[in-house]
Amino acid sequence: MKNKFLLTVTALLLIINSSGQKPSLELTFTAIDSAAYIPLDSIKVMNMTQGCDTILYWPDTTLVLDYQVGISEINQNNRTFRVFQNFPNPVIEYTSISLHIPEKDKVNMIVTDVFGRIILKYNRILNKGKHSFRFFPGRGKLFFFTAQYRGKSSSIKILQARTHPNGECSLEYSGSEDISSYLKGTEDIQSFLYNFGDELLYIGYIDTLQSGILNTLATSEIFIFQFATNIPCPGMTTVIYQGQVYNTIQIFSQCWLKENLNAGTMIQGYTEMADNGVMEKYCYNSDTNNCTIFGGLYQWDEMMQYNTQQGVQGICPQGWHIPTDEEWKILEGAVDSHYEIGAQIWNTYGLRGYDAGKNLKTINGWSNNGNGTDLFGFSGMPGGYRYSNNYFYYINQHGLWWTSTEGNISSAWNRYFSYNNSEVDRDYGNNKGFSFSVRCIRNN
Repeated sequence: MKNKFLLTVTALLLIINSSGQKPSLELTFTAIDSAAYIPLDSIKVMNMTQGCDTILYWPDTTLVLDYQVGISEINQNNRTFRVFQNFPNPVIEYTSISLHIPEKDKVNMIVTDVFGRIILKYNRILNKGKHSFRFFPGRGKLFFFTAQYRGKSSSIKILQARTHPNGECSLEYSGSEDISSYLKGTEDIQSFLYNFGDELLYIGYIDTLQSGILNTLATSEIFIFQFATNIPCPGMTTVIYQGQVYNTIQIFSQCWLKENLNAGTMIQGYTEMADNGVMEKYCYNSDTNNCTIFGGLYQWDEMMQYNTQQGVQGICPQGWHIPTDEEWKILEGAVDSHYEIGAQIWNTYGLRGYDAGKNLKTINGWSNNGNGTDLFGFSGMPGGYRYSNNYFYYINQHGLWWTSTEGNISSAWNRYFSYNNSEVDRDYGNNKGFSFSVRCIRNN
Protein backbone atom coordinates (compact mmCIF):
# COMPACT_ATOMS: atom_id res chain seq x y z
CA MET A 1 0.00 0.00 0.00
CA LYS A 2 1.43 3.36 -0.93
CA ASN A 3 2.10 5.75 1.93
CA LYS A 4 -0.28 8.61 2.45
CA PHE A 5 -0.32 10.94 5.43
CA LEU A 6 -3.10 12.97 6.93
CA LEU A 7 -3.28 16.67 6.70
CA THR A 8 -5.34 19.23 8.45
CA VAL A 9 -6.17 22.73 7.49
CA THR A 10 -6.18 26.05 9.23
CA ALA A 11 -7.73 29.10 7.47
CA LEU A 12 -6.66 32.67 8.21
CA LEU A 13 -8.39 35.73 6.77
CA LEU A 14 -6.53 38.02 4.41
CA ILE A 15 -7.22 41.55 3.22
CA ILE A 16 -8.72 41.72 -0.27
CA ASN A 17 -7.07 44.37 -2.39
CA SER A 18 -9.92 46.26 -4.03
CA SER A 19 -8.17 49.38 -5.24
CA GLY A 20 -9.54 49.68 -8.73
CA GLN A 21 -9.49 45.94 -9.33
CA LYS A 22 -12.22 43.47 -10.12
CA PRO A 23 -13.64 41.64 -7.09
CA SER A 24 -11.42 38.62 -6.47
CA LEU A 25 -10.49 36.00 -3.90
CA GLU A 26 -6.91 34.95 -3.20
CA LEU A 27 -6.13 31.35 -2.26
CA THR A 28 -2.70 30.73 -0.75
CA PHE A 29 -1.48 27.22 0.08
CA THR A 30 1.40 26.00 2.22
CA ALA A 31 2.28 22.90 4.22
CA ILE A 32 3.97 21.90 7.46
CA ASP A 33 5.05 18.68 9.13
CA SER A 34 4.30 19.46 12.77
CA ALA A 35 5.98 22.89 12.95
CA ALA A 36 8.45 22.42 10.08
CA TYR A 37 7.67 24.00 6.74
CA ILE A 38 7.54 21.64 3.72
CA PRO A 39 7.20 22.79 0.08
CA LEU A 40 4.23 21.37 -1.78
CA ASP A 41 4.86 19.72 -5.14
CA SER A 42 1.50 20.82 -6.48
CA ILE A 43 -2.06 21.71 -5.56
CA LYS A 44 -5.10 20.58 -7.50
CA VAL A 45 -8.11 22.89 -7.25
CA MET A 46 -11.39 21.23 -8.21
CA ASN A 47 -14.62 23.17 -8.66
CA MET A 48 -17.16 20.62 -7.44
CA THR A 49 -20.07 22.83 -8.49
CA GLN A 50 -19.03 23.34 -12.10
CA GLY A 51 -16.98 20.20 -12.69
CA CYS A 52 -13.61 21.67 -13.69
CA ASP A 53 -10.14 21.87 -12.17
CA THR A 54 -6.72 23.46 -12.42
CA ILE A 55 -3.29 22.62 -10.98
CA LEU A 56 -0.69 24.86 -9.35
CA TYR A 57 2.93 23.74 -9.39
CA TRP A 58 5.51 24.69 -6.79
CA PRO A 59 6.61 27.38 -6.12
CA ASP A 60 3.43 28.97 -7.47
CA THR A 61 1.08 28.27 -4.56
CA THR A 62 -1.21 31.28 -4.86
CA LEU A 63 -4.31 31.43 -7.02
CA VAL A 64 -6.52 34.47 -7.59
CA LEU A 65 -10.14 33.85 -8.54
CA ASP A 66 -12.00 36.67 -10.27
CA TYR A 67 -15.56 35.86 -9.31
CA GLN A 68 -17.15 38.21 -11.84
CA VAL A 69 -15.74 36.82 -15.07
CA GLY A 70 -13.89 33.66 -14.11
CA ILE A 71 -10.26 33.24 -13.18
CA SER A 72 -7.33 35.61 -13.26
CA GLU A 73 -3.81 34.56 -12.40
CA ILE A 74 -1.42 36.71 -10.44
CA ASN A 75 1.64 35.84 -12.49
CA GLN A 76 0.84 37.53 -15.77
CA ASN A 77 3.31 35.93 -18.22
CA ASN A 78 5.87 35.64 -15.41
CA ARG A 79 6.26 39.43 -15.17
CA THR A 80 4.33 40.25 -12.02
CA PHE A 81 5.98 41.70 -8.96
CA ARG A 82 4.38 40.57 -5.72
CA VAL A 83 4.80 39.81 -2.04
CA PHE A 84 3.74 36.33 -0.97
CA GLN A 85 1.88 35.91 2.30
CA ASN A 86 4.24 35.31 5.19
CA PHE A 87 4.51 31.96 6.94
CA PRO A 88 3.80 31.20 9.72
CA ASN A 89 0.99 33.66 10.34
CA PRO A 90 0.27 34.43 13.19
CA VAL A 91 3.95 34.78 14.15
CA ILE A 92 5.36 33.25 17.32
CA GLU A 93 9.06 34.16 17.08
CA TYR A 94 9.78 35.10 13.47
CA THR A 95 8.15 34.66 10.07
CA SER A 96 9.36 34.24 6.48
CA ILE A 97 8.37 36.70 3.75
CA SER A 98 9.05 36.07 0.06
CA LEU A 99 9.05 38.43 -2.94
CA HIS A 100 8.99 37.74 -6.66
CA ILE A 101 11.07 40.24 -8.66
CA PRO A 102 10.58 40.17 -12.48
CA GLU A 103 13.83 42.05 -13.27
CA LYS A 104 16.80 43.29 -11.26
CA ASP A 105 16.08 46.61 -9.54
CA LYS A 106 15.83 48.38 -6.23
CA VAL A 107 13.07 47.35 -3.82
CA ASN A 108 11.91 49.49 -0.91
CA MET A 109 10.34 47.68 2.03
CA ILE A 110 8.31 49.32 4.79
CA VAL A 111 6.64 47.89 7.89
CA THR A 112 3.82 49.90 9.47
CA ASP A 113 1.61 49.30 12.48
CA VAL A 114 -2.19 49.36 12.74
CA PHE A 115 -2.09 53.16 13.09
CA GLY A 116 -0.07 53.62 9.91
CA ARG A 117 3.15 54.54 11.73
CA ILE A 118 6.35 53.45 9.99
CA ILE A 119 8.19 50.99 12.23
CA LEU A 120 10.91 49.77 9.88
CA LYS A 121 12.43 50.66 6.49
CA TYR A 122 14.66 48.39 4.42
CA ASN A 123 16.06 49.01 0.90
CA ARG A 124 17.94 46.55 -1.29
CA ILE A 125 18.76 45.92 -4.95
CA LEU A 126 17.39 42.50 -5.81
CA ASN A 127 18.06 40.29 -8.83
CA LYS A 128 15.34 38.61 -10.85
CA GLY A 129 13.76 35.71 -8.97
CA LYS A 130 12.37 34.83 -5.58
CA HIS A 131 13.85 36.44 -2.47
CA SER A 132 13.17 35.52 1.14
CA PHE A 133 13.42 37.55 4.35
CA ARG A 134 12.98 36.82 8.03
CA PHE A 135 10.84 39.31 9.91
CA PHE A 136 11.07 39.55 13.70
CA PRO A 137 8.11 41.51 15.11
CA GLY A 138 8.56 43.50 18.28
CA ARG A 139 5.76 45.12 20.21
CA GLY A 140 2.29 45.04 18.73
CA LYS A 141 -0.21 42.54 17.38
CA LEU A 142 -0.75 43.66 13.77
CA PHE A 143 1.70 44.78 11.09
CA PHE A 144 1.56 45.64 7.39
CA PHE A 145 4.54 44.79 5.19
CA THR A 146 4.72 46.74 1.92
CA ALA A 147 7.31 46.34 -0.85
CA GLN A 148 7.68 48.95 -3.62
CA TYR A 149 9.22 48.16 -7.01
CA ARG A 150 9.24 50.35 -10.17
CA GLY A 151 6.25 52.36 -9.01
CA LYS A 152 4.24 49.29 -7.99
CA SER A 153 3.51 48.15 -4.44
CA SER A 154 2.37 44.90 -2.86
CA SER A 155 1.32 44.46 0.75
CA ILE A 156 0.53 41.70 3.22
CA LYS A 157 -0.96 41.65 6.69
CA ILE A 158 1.11 40.05 9.50
CA LEU A 159 -0.42 38.92 12.79
CA GLN A 160 1.58 38.22 15.94
CA ALA A 161 0.46 35.48 18.33
CA ARG A 162 2.31 36.96 21.29
CA THR A 163 4.05 40.28 21.76
CA HIS A 164 7.65 40.83 22.80
CA PRO A 165 7.56 43.93 25.04
CA ASN A 166 11.34 44.39 24.99
CA GLY A 167 11.88 43.40 21.37
CA GLU A 168 12.40 45.52 18.28
CA CYS A 169 11.24 44.86 14.73
CA SER A 170 13.94 43.65 12.37
CA LEU A 171 14.18 42.28 8.83
CA GLU A 172 16.94 39.92 7.66
CA TYR A 173 17.71 38.76 4.13
CA SER A 174 17.59 34.94 3.83
CA GLY A 175 18.49 34.24 0.19
CA SER A 176 17.17 33.93 -3.35
CA GLU A 177 16.39 31.56 -6.20
CA ASP A 178 15.42 32.09 -9.82
CA ILE A 179 11.87 30.75 -10.07
CA SER A 180 10.58 32.57 -13.13
CA SER A 181 10.64 29.44 -15.27
CA TYR A 182 8.32 27.69 -12.82
CA LEU A 183 5.78 30.41 -12.29
CA LYS A 184 2.35 29.59 -13.60
CA GLY A 185 1.07 31.97 -16.24
CA THR A 186 -2.49 32.73 -17.22
CA GLU A 187 -2.12 30.70 -20.40
CA ASP A 188 -1.48 27.54 -18.33
CA ILE A 189 -5.01 27.58 -16.89
CA GLN A 190 -7.60 26.09 -19.19
CA SER A 191 -11.35 26.16 -18.74
CA PHE A 192 -11.41 26.75 -14.99
CA LEU A 193 -14.68 28.48 -14.20
CA TYR A 194 -15.63 30.01 -10.88
CA ASN A 195 -18.69 31.76 -9.50
CA PHE A 196 -18.86 33.14 -5.99
CA GLY A 197 -20.28 30.45 -3.69
CA ASP A 198 -19.03 27.43 -5.67
CA GLU A 199 -17.83 24.50 -3.57
CA LEU A 200 -14.11 23.84 -4.06
CA LEU A 201 -11.93 20.85 -3.24
CA TYR A 202 -8.20 21.43 -2.78
CA ILE A 203 -5.77 18.51 -2.94
CA GLY A 204 -2.17 19.08 -1.87
CA TYR A 205 0.61 16.75 -3.05
CA ILE A 206 4.11 16.04 -1.72
CA ASP A 207 5.69 13.08 -3.55
CA THR A 208 3.06 10.32 -3.15
CA LEU A 209 1.38 12.03 -0.20
CA GLN A 210 -1.92 13.86 -0.58
CA SER A 211 -4.67 15.57 1.37
CA GLY A 212 -8.03 17.06 0.52
CA ILE A 213 -9.70 20.19 1.86
CA LEU A 214 -13.33 21.06 1.12
CA ASN A 215 -14.27 24.71 1.19
CA THR A 216 -16.78 27.29 0.03
CA LEU A 217 -14.94 30.60 -0.11
CA ALA A 218 -16.34 33.65 1.61
CA THR A 219 -13.08 35.62 1.65
CA SER A 220 -9.43 35.24 0.72
CA GLU A 221 -7.76 32.55 2.80
CA ILE A 222 -4.48 30.83 3.59
CA PHE A 223 -4.74 27.04 3.67
CA ILE A 224 -2.09 25.22 5.68
CA PHE A 225 -1.78 21.48 5.03
CA GLN A 226 -0.36 19.92 8.18
CA PHE A 227 1.22 16.47 7.99
CA ALA A 228 0.51 13.97 10.77
CA THR A 229 -1.04 10.53 10.92
CA ASN A 230 -2.93 8.42 13.42
CA ILE A 231 -2.40 10.82 16.31
CA PRO A 232 -4.79 12.75 18.57
CA CYS A 233 -5.93 16.02 17.05
CA PRO A 234 -3.33 18.71 17.87
CA GLY A 235 -4.52 20.88 20.72
CA MET A 236 -7.50 18.66 21.54
CA THR A 237 -6.60 15.13 22.64
CA THR A 238 -9.99 14.42 24.24
CA VAL A 239 -13.47 15.90 24.38
CA ILE A 240 -15.73 15.65 27.44
CA TYR A 241 -19.39 15.64 26.42
CA GLN A 242 -22.35 14.81 28.63
CA GLY A 243 -20.05 13.27 31.20
CA GLN A 244 -18.29 10.96 28.75
CA VAL A 245 -14.69 11.26 27.52
CA TYR A 246 -14.13 10.88 23.77
CA ASN A 247 -10.70 10.55 22.17
CA THR A 248 -9.88 12.46 19.00
CA ILE A 249 -8.09 11.21 15.89
CA GLN A 250 -6.43 13.23 13.13
CA ILE A 251 -7.00 11.73 9.68
CA PHE A 252 -5.41 13.80 6.91
CA SER A 253 -7.26 17.11 6.72
CA GLN A 254 -9.89 16.00 9.20
CA CYS A 255 -10.21 15.70 12.97
CA TRP A 256 -12.75 13.08 14.09
CA LEU A 257 -14.03 11.71 17.36
CA LYS A 258 -12.41 8.29 17.67
CA GLU A 259 -15.53 6.69 19.16
CA ASN A 260 -19.17 6.56 18.08
CA LEU A 261 -21.33 9.11 19.84
CA ASN A 262 -23.06 7.83 22.98
CA ALA A 263 -25.08 10.86 24.06
CA GLY A 264 -28.65 11.15 25.29
CA THR A 265 -31.16 9.13 27.26
CA MET A 266 -31.89 5.56 26.18
CA ILE A 267 -35.44 4.81 25.06
CA GLN A 268 -36.89 1.38 24.28
CA GLY A 269 -36.60 0.09 20.73
CA TYR A 270 -40.36 -0.04 20.25
CA THR A 271 -40.61 3.75 20.85
CA GLU A 272 -40.03 6.26 18.05
CA MET A 273 -37.81 9.25 18.73
CA ALA A 274 -39.60 12.58 19.01
CA ASP A 275 -38.84 16.30 18.91
CA ASN A 276 -39.51 16.71 22.62
CA GLY A 277 -36.45 18.64 23.81
CA VAL A 278 -34.80 15.48 25.18
CA MET A 279 -31.82 13.96 23.36
CA GLU A 280 -32.68 10.28 22.85
CA LYS A 281 -30.73 7.21 21.80
CA TYR A 282 -31.29 3.52 21.23
CA CYS A 283 -28.97 0.82 22.53
CA TYR A 284 -28.77 -2.37 20.48
CA ASN A 285 -31.45 -4.75 21.81
CA SER A 286 -32.18 -2.07 24.43
CA ASP A 287 -29.08 -3.21 26.33
CA THR A 288 -27.07 -0.34 27.82
CA ASN A 289 -23.90 -2.47 27.66
CA ASN A 290 -24.09 -2.27 23.88
CA CYS A 291 -24.18 1.52 24.06
CA THR A 292 -21.08 1.41 26.25
CA ILE A 293 -19.25 -0.68 23.65
CA PHE A 294 -20.63 0.55 20.32
CA GLY A 295 -22.24 3.90 21.11
CA GLY A 296 -25.85 4.86 20.60
CA LEU A 297 -28.07 4.41 17.54
CA TYR A 298 -30.02 7.43 16.28
CA GLN A 299 -32.76 8.20 13.81
CA TRP A 300 -31.67 10.82 11.29
CA ASP A 301 -34.02 13.59 12.48
CA GLU A 302 -33.00 13.14 16.11
CA MET A 303 -29.32 13.19 15.14
CA MET A 304 -29.87 16.41 13.19
CA GLN A 305 -31.93 17.89 16.04
CA TYR A 306 -34.76 18.37 13.54
CA ASN A 307 -32.73 20.52 11.15
CA THR A 308 -32.22 19.59 7.50
CA GLN A 309 -29.17 21.79 6.79
CA GLN A 310 -26.17 19.55 6.06
CA GLY A 311 -23.13 20.09 8.23
CA VAL A 312 -25.11 21.20 11.32
CA GLN A 313 -23.93 20.52 14.85
CA GLY A 314 -26.93 18.29 15.59
CA ILE A 315 -26.23 16.11 18.62
CA CYS A 316 -22.47 16.63 18.38
CA PRO A 317 -20.47 18.63 20.95
CA GLN A 318 -19.99 22.35 20.46
CA GLY A 319 -17.32 23.01 17.82
CA TRP A 320 -18.14 19.72 16.05
CA HIS A 321 -20.75 18.74 13.46
CA ILE A 322 -22.40 15.84 11.67
CA PRO A 323 -20.15 15.01 8.67
CA THR A 324 -21.51 15.62 5.20
CA ASP A 325 -21.50 13.15 2.33
CA GLU A 326 -18.60 15.08 0.75
CA GLU A 327 -16.56 14.96 3.96
CA TRP A 328 -16.96 11.19 4.04
CA LYS A 329 -15.72 11.04 0.43
CA ILE A 330 -12.55 12.89 1.42
CA LEU A 331 -12.01 10.45 4.31
CA GLU A 332 -12.44 7.48 1.96
CA GLY A 333 -10.01 8.87 -0.60
CA ALA A 334 -7.49 9.70 2.11
CA VAL A 335 -7.32 6.13 3.47
CA ASP A 336 -7.81 4.02 0.32
CA SER A 337 -4.61 2.60 -1.18
CA HIS A 338 -5.81 2.65 -4.81
CA TYR A 339 -8.23 5.54 -5.33
CA GLU A 340 -7.25 9.08 -4.36
CA ILE A 341 -9.19 12.01 -2.99
CA GLY A 342 -11.41 13.51 -5.66
CA ALA A 343 -11.56 10.30 -7.74
CA GLN A 344 -14.83 9.84 -9.59
CA ILE A 345 -15.42 6.45 -7.97
CA TRP A 346 -16.32 8.12 -4.66
CA ASN A 347 -19.35 9.76 -6.31
CA THR A 348 -20.86 6.40 -7.26
CA TYR A 349 -23.47 4.39 -5.38
CA GLY A 350 -22.93 1.12 -3.48
CA LEU A 351 -19.60 -0.55 -2.75
CA ARG A 352 -16.73 1.67 -3.91
CA GLY A 353 -12.98 1.91 -3.66
CA TYR A 354 -10.51 -0.83 -2.87
CA ASP A 355 -9.69 -1.11 0.85
CA ALA A 356 -11.00 2.06 2.52
CA GLY A 357 -13.43 0.04 4.63
CA LYS A 358 -10.76 -2.41 5.75
CA ASN A 359 -8.45 0.44 6.69
CA LEU A 360 -11.17 2.15 8.74
CA LYS A 361 -12.44 -0.93 10.60
CA THR A 362 -11.17 -2.04 14.02
CA ILE A 363 -8.63 -4.85 14.12
CA ASN A 364 -10.99 -7.12 16.02
CA GLY A 365 -14.66 -7.62 16.85
CA TRP A 366 -15.93 -8.40 13.34
CA SER A 367 -17.57 -11.73 12.55
CA ASN A 368 -15.90 -14.48 10.48
CA ASN A 369 -12.45 -12.90 10.72
CA GLY A 370 -13.70 -9.88 8.83
CA ASN A 371 -11.53 -7.55 10.88
CA GLY A 372 -9.88 -4.42 9.59
CA THR A 373 -6.40 -2.95 9.81
CA ASP A 374 -7.43 0.35 11.44
CA LEU A 375 -4.40 2.00 9.80
CA PHE A 376 -5.57 5.52 10.53
CA GLY A 377 -7.13 5.11 13.96
CA PHE A 378 -10.75 5.63 12.92
CA SER A 379 -11.71 2.40 14.73
CA GLY A 380 -15.01 1.74 12.96
CA MET A 381 -16.96 -0.84 14.96
CA PRO A 382 -19.73 -3.29 13.94
CA GLY A 383 -22.52 -1.79 16.02
CA GLY A 384 -25.40 -2.98 13.83
CA TYR A 385 -28.54 -0.89 13.44
CA ARG A 386 -32.18 -0.56 14.41
CA TYR A 387 -34.65 -1.14 11.59
CA SER A 388 -37.96 -0.17 13.19
CA ASN A 389 -40.40 -1.24 15.89
CA ASN A 390 -37.78 -2.82 18.17
CA TYR A 391 -36.01 -4.82 15.42
CA PHE A 392 -32.20 -4.70 15.68
CA TYR A 393 -29.86 -6.34 13.17
CA TYR A 394 -26.26 -7.35 12.41
CA ILE A 395 -24.23 -6.44 15.49
CA ASN A 396 -20.62 -7.69 15.03
CA GLN A 397 -21.27 -7.93 11.27
CA HIS A 398 -22.03 -4.43 10.01
CA GLY A 399 -21.47 -0.84 11.03
CA LEU A 400 -23.59 1.97 9.58
CA TRP A 401 -23.11 5.72 9.97
CA TRP A 402 -25.33 8.62 8.98
CA THR A 403 -24.18 11.69 7.07
CA SER A 404 -25.96 15.04 7.39
CA THR A 405 -26.72 15.09 3.63
CA GLU A 406 -30.24 14.24 2.53
CA GLY A 407 -30.88 11.82 -0.34
CA ASN A 408 -34.48 12.96 -0.62
CA ILE A 409 -37.23 14.07 1.74
CA SER A 410 -37.48 10.65 3.40
CA SER A 411 -33.90 9.31 3.20
CA ALA A 412 -30.31 10.41 3.75
CA TRP A 413 -26.83 9.35 2.62
CA ASN A 414 -25.02 6.93 4.90
CA ARG A 415 -21.90 4.75 5.04
CA TYR A 416 -21.86 1.00 5.58
CA PHE A 417 -18.91 -1.23 6.61
CA SER A 418 -19.33 -5.00 6.43
CA TYR A 419 -17.39 -7.96 7.82
CA ASN A 420 -17.22 -9.52 4.33
CA ASN A 421 -16.10 -6.45 2.33
CA SER A 422 -12.99 -4.27 2.23
CA GLU A 423 -14.79 -1.43 0.44
CA VAL A 424 -17.18 1.19 1.83
CA ASP A 425 -20.84 1.14 0.81
CA ARG A 426 -22.44 4.54 0.03
CA ASP A 427 -26.23 4.45 0.16
CA TYR A 428 -29.08 6.95 0.24
CA GLY A 429 -32.00 4.50 0.12
CA ASN A 430 -32.26 3.94 3.86
CA ASN A 431 -35.18 5.66 5.49
CA LYS A 432 -34.50 8.42 8.05
CA GLY A 433 -36.51 6.35 10.52
CA PHE A 434 -33.75 3.71 10.66
CA SER A 435 -31.23 4.16 13.47
CA PHE A 436 -27.48 4.19 12.77
CA SER A 437 -24.27 5.10 14.55
CA VAL A 438 -23.00 8.69 14.54
CA ARG A 439 -19.47 10.09 14.29
CA CYS A 440 -18.68 13.78 14.76
CA ILE A 441 -16.09 15.78 12.83
CA ARG A 442 -14.45 18.94 14.10
CA ASN A 443 -15.28 22.29 12.55
CA ASN A 444 -12.45 23.88 10.55
